[in-house]
Amino acid sequence: MAQTLVSLLVHIVFSTKNRANLITPAIEPDLYKYISGTLRKMESPCLRIGGTANHLHLLVSQSKNIALAFLLEELKKSSSKWIKKQDASLRLFKWQDGYGAFTIGQSNVAGLKRYIELQKTHHRRRSFEDELRGLLKKYRVEYDERYIWR
Repeated sequence: MAQTLVSLLVHIVFSTKNRANLITPAIEPDLYKYISGTLRKMESPCLRIGGTANHLHLLVSQSKNIALAFLLEELKKSSSKWIKKQDASLRLFKWQDGYGAFTIGQSNVAGLKRYIELQKTHHRRRSFEDELRGLLKKYRVEYDERYIWR
């Protein structure tokens, strides 16, 4: 085949360090715009973003030219720097060290977009920790509880 044709849809989840409630309504819209713009510059458009005060969910169409680990490293590093500049109270802001990333097919895009949009409602009943455990089970990702929350 003379052309490289790729569809890499990834559901990405990561939280603030220690799941601190630092993503306030005041910075949330601009944070989402910043993250979307950063992903666009890395040829990995953000198809949906949402979350709560302590974590984010993103649906990303990942570029064929960039490794997922590099994409997340750059995204978290640049957005952390951006957040720290927004308010003096956020000068110590940090994202958690790791992340969850799960591939999805086109048939699941609409459902995932809705799931991301309803994060605030969803988390009235379920903690981030329980949600992440559920995602790991759903996607059959093995993990060690001793290390997952660092």
